[in-house]
Amino acid sequence: MLKRYKLVTVTRVRQVSPRTRRLTFGGPELADFTSVAPDQQVKLFFGRNGEPRPWVPQPPSDGDVMGWYRSYLAVPEERRPWMRAYSVRAHRAEASEIDIDFLLHDVDGPATRWAATAEPGDVVGLLGPTESHLVRPGPYDWTLFAGDQSALPAIAASLAALPAGAKALAYIQVADENEVQELPSPADADVRWVHSGLVDAVCAAEFPDGDVFAWLAGEASVVKALRRHLVGDRGVPKNMIAFSGYWRVDATHEEL
Repeated sequence: MLKRYKLVTVTRVRQVSPRTRRLTFGGPELADFTSVAPDQQVKLFFGRNGEPRPWVPQPPSDGDVMGWYRSYLAVPEERRPWMRAYSVRAHRAEASEIDIDFLLHDVDGPATRWAATAEPGDVVGLLGPTESHLVRPGPYDWTLFAGDQSALPAIAASLAALPAGAKALAYIQVADENEVQELPSPADADVRWVHSGLVDAVCAAEFPDGDVFAWLAGEASVVKALRRHLVGDRGVPKNMIAFSGYWRVDATHEEL
């Protein structure tokens, strides 16, 4: 179910790595922000033509998501804000703040353009949060995370949320060593960084003993190949794999 649409303000900006810009959003509008999952997402809305306070219809009280989306599409294109989904890197409820990491793509899309120059005081629209994966796995002994840099914020938040004593293995593909980040976790987490060949790295991995819950995200064809390997080669049940294609290598500029 969609939450109330709100306008949120950038309060801090930090360049985490050459390709990652972390924006903190804060203020009273986020006082009622309630986390729903470690890998939660929000929809952000960016004004067209320099519009500083993007407007979209408020979600209906009956939770009719498709009805709301039709209303959104009915807004004339020249006024309709661009909508993109982003993972929440961190939520600090006591401060009414969330962090969102923006990956500065090589492709010049509207969200990338906005994030590359955003400053404290800038405003975007926000809907959410929602869970990015809806799988409810059975009992398992350890967790596998695998994804590219677009999945890094969700993997980082998920690792931070694991309990002490939990076991996790994470494979994360980033452009180069400059994109590696510290990923603190109370769990027994083994994080392995790769610069190419994420599928090959996971295929060659020696898995811990026991039943696994796998979390996969990133470029759609890579996620599909990872899932195929886990099911076909490793015998992982399909209901023990959460997967999501965050982007496609053949997407147009408008889709980024």
